Amino acid sequence: MRLHKLLAALLLSMLVLPLPAGAAAKKAAPLTVGDKGWKVKSVQMKLNAIGVKTPETGKYTKDLAEQVRDFQRKNRLKVTGQVDDNTYYRITESAFEKEGIHGVSGRDIVRTASRYKGVPYSFGGTTPRAFDCSGYVQYVFRQHKAALPRTADLQYEKGMFVTQRQLLPGDLGFFTTYEPGASHVGIYAGQGMFWSATSSGGVRLCSLRENYWRTRYYGAKRVLVPDSGQRSYR
Repeated sequence: MRLHKLLAALLLSMLVLPLPAGAAAKKAAPLTVGDKGWKVKSVQMKLNAIGVKTPETGKYTKDLAEQVRDFQRKNRLKVTGQVDDNTYYRITESAFEKEGIHGVSGRDIVRTASRYKGVPYSFGGTTPRAFDCSGYVQYVFRQHKAALPRTADLQYEKGMFVTQRQLLPGDLGFFTTYEPGASHVGIYAGQGMFWSATSSGGVRLCSLRENYWRTRYYGAKRVLVPDSGQRSYR
């Protein structure tokens, strides 16, 4: 199965537009001229990722509408200049193929993550002497020559949204802890478990079913682009 078909299968099972954790999964109205906010900025960021130069202002301008029309024409979509479900799916798919991390196995990421079990926690830590949560995640991925931003909130801006049911080893799970939004991150290991640098126990294997994490769960992102041999996103 070709990569774009695999990505499409994942996208069709996801929300139309990335919603904050806890928001209802309902059909969103198309984005159009005059709209503004984080949803518009998300579209602008993804267009820039695929080489369509547009200011990331969060404002849906006439110029942006024309760029969307051009994208729709090239991708054989209904040409409206509005970002509806299908257009957002295709923009997200294209951006993920460009921006996502290629050639790295989620299982390999998990194996590397497990090597640092017991490393103590230190806020701001980025080395095996001591890690904080995002420093740990960034360091693990760096061992595979894969770059991620330094902080949890910026890591949350990367990749594609997935549900808990869709989680695969190597995906990133985010939590709301010391401040609102994505303020803690871990590496999903499979079977409801994830590796994380925690202030209470350093680097350890945690469970999404633990009350602490279950009640603070914010969302998950996939940053590893699956190869053409991977058949399942579940």
